[in-house]
Amino acid sequence: MTEAPVILQKSVELRDPHDCTDSGDALAILEAVFDAPVRRRPGGGYDPALAERWTVSDDARTWTLHLRDGLRFHDGRPIEAEAMAASIRRMQRPDVGATLGAPAVWGQYLGGAEIAAVDASTVTVTTAEPLADLLEILASAYAVPPEVDEPGFPARPVGSGAYRVEAVAPGAAVHLRRNPDWWGEPPSNDALVFRAEPDAEARAAAVVSGAAAAATRLRPSRQERAITAAGRHWTGFTDPTSIIYILNAAAGPCADARVRRALTLAVDRVRVIARVLDGDGGPLTGFVSAAHFGADPVVGDIHDPDQARALLTEAGHGGGLTLHVDTPTRLPDEAQALTAELAAQLADIGVTLVPHVIEDRVFYAEQVRDKNIHDLCVFDSSPMSTFRVLYEKIDSRVAGSWWQGYRNPEVERLLDSARRTVKDEARAGLYRRTYHALLEDPAWLTLYHHRLGTALAVAAPRSPMRDDGVLDVTLLPDFNGR
Repeated sequence: MTEAPVILQKSVELRDPHDCTDSGDALAILEAVFDAPVRRRPGGGYDPALAERWTVSDDARTWTLHLRDGLRFHDGRPIEAEAMAASIRRMQRPDVGATLGAPAVWGQYLGGAEIAAVDASTVTVTTAEPLADLLEILASAYAVPPEVDEPGFPARPVGSGAYRVEAVAPGAAVHLRRNPDWWGEPPSNDALVFRAEPDAEARAAAVVSGAAAAATRLRPSRQERAITAAGRHWTGFTDPTSIIYILNAAAGPCADARVRRALTLAVDRVRVIARVLDGDGGPLTGFVSAAHFGADPVVGDIHDPDQARALLTEAGHGGGLTLHVDTPTRLPDEAQALTAELAAQLADIGVTLVPHVIEDRVFYAEQVRDKNIHDLCVFDSSPMSTFRVLYEKIDSRVAGSWWQGYRNPEVERLLDSARRTVKDEARAGLYRRTYHALLEDPAWLTLYHHRLGTALAVAAPRSPMRDDGVLDVTLLPDFNGR
């Protein structure tokens, strides 16, 4: 192993810190280099970060952030309230917060908000509408210096995180050095190198041989045995990204709730996972994962082909039904195999699937965004936020980038109530009711999450993988044994 422990990922990139991304590879590096007012904790919820504490008004509109004393950027400049406020204001811009097919994600929440530095250590954020889940946005509000928009910033970014950037080889490697002025407990390793290795077998083999200290996003069925047999350490986790079929609720057969419900009951998810993923997955019955705030997963299997047939007959399709499905060739990479397995299972209830394969993944996303899908399409749902999934993808009043005609007034009423409810327990209860409403009247055909693993050269006292599938470098063990 080199002096600086190497972490191998499928990809390595230093993105604009205010891009909206759910990529675990990108976020692992962003979270090492930058700090936000709050930080996701392993196991769910939020811990103080740049803000040591916060309060929210009863109407869920005004959030007051109290910053820690002595905060500094990596180059020594102080981080006071105005710098934090300016960073949050940057997220309001229409050219910031883009993700594939959906520009200015943060702006839809922070647009119209008043963001002010009350004094040197206090920032207030007053949103235009109640937003009890604002912490889910502020967790991405990384403090950035004024030169963040300059062309040279990505090559040597300045943040305030546990590690500072020493060198960047674009797309290949990022070299980090521990930040001695970080506000938190010093991480175990003086330096780290994130290196790209697209091949999972090669990532695992490097940990086995000692050439790498860690490797992420490995497959249990393919790599776990070799890792443990070599005396290395395996940390399994469930990727919260949901693999789904978006159903066209605007037109065609899937506009009928009985057809949508029939499809969800017809699928044997355990069989799908066994045949498509070699077992490397967990069944998904609801619209978000079990790790999402307010989720209330069904215990047991909802597979019920007899009820599915009855619903199709009631909807007028007792003699059979043909559905057209859009399928990409990657993201998810198993999309074509998944559609083939789905076709085999739906044939048992009299449904014929006609696939339409689209190789250009960007065009595919644009087609979905433009509401130009057939009856259903393979997709994923990735925000680690129950509120954002509902608002951006299911609320008909928003009609967001990935919304496809679904309408449910009860779900929207519950969402409005949740926006105004600042008590976590009460808000979680509203989301549990929403979860069950969407089981009865599904917007999507939900299938599974990938089950993955991280290999470590030495054991970690606690798992460094958060519930959102992001490697937290501050929880890594000391790989050099000092």
